Amino acid sequence: MSIRTIGNHVAVAAIIPALKAWMGTLQCRALYEDPAIDPVCPECVGPNLYLFWHEYILFPFYLRGHCNLTMLLSRHRDADLLSLAARKMGFEFVRGSTKRGGMQAVRGMMAAGKTHHLTITPDGPRGPRRCMAPGAIYLASRLRMPIVVMGFGYDRPWRLKSWDRFAIPRPFSRARAVTSRAWQIPADLDRDGVEEYRRRIEDQLNRLTDEAERWANEGLRRPGERPVRRQAAARPAVSDCPRVTSREEMASSVITSDSDSPDGLREVRRLPRKISA
Repeated sequence: MSIRTIGNHVAVAAIIPALKAWMGTLQCRALYEDPAIDPVCPECVGPNLYLFWHEYILFPFYLRGHCNLTMLLSRHRDADLLSLAARKMGFEFVRGSTKRGGMQAVRGMMAAGKTHHLTITPDGPRGPRRCMAPGAIYLASRLRMPIVVMGFGYDRPWRLKSWDRFAIPRPFSRARAVTSRAWQIPADLDRDGVEEYRRRIEDQLNRLTDEAERWANEGLRRPGERPVRRQAAARPAVSDCPRVTSREEMASSVITSDSDSPDGLREVRRLPRKISA
């Protein structure tokens, strides 16, 4: 074991208790379009693919360990510490990113998605900030896995001078989450279809994040809000009954794409060079 690895293990042993104590002071509340998307809900049907911006990774990292979730983490050495911390907090993970191990990451996430929920920060690991890479849409389309969009916000957080302006919540401050329902992405989208859904999901990510940040800053009560606490999953991620979104629902939310063309399928197979972490 290298000195760097030993140092990472020592750091994680110190960081995890401090992180739990720090995040445990927050006043966490959520607005669900459908509460059943939460993996701790007994009615949760999965697996699902959960998307949120990289700068808010601490929020779900603290709250939803041991929830049958597999994270996508960068292969960069900076993520070595995070991978150790993820395992300690109750997450599985696959290593890969935009520039390193993209195809291997896609295969790993597709294998994990058979038994686990998946979670991706689609603007990671190096940005641009709040700009979504297409890999999550590709995965959802190939796996026929519903996407859940999640917006997070803290009350006047401290911000690092990183590419994503990483958010660190102030102790005893407000933390808020606003989530979508689960949306089914059509199977085997071609390149144009993937791009269409990428734009629409990116817009929803930004809209829900803006809403969560505004809610956290204002501190006002919202109809239907719920307290959120750290909790393990109530049931496995695998469902005997896959979720289906009707044509009417999809037509009201996103534009479907025709992917019957063999040329389109060849384009999709070449697509996932850029995913995220």
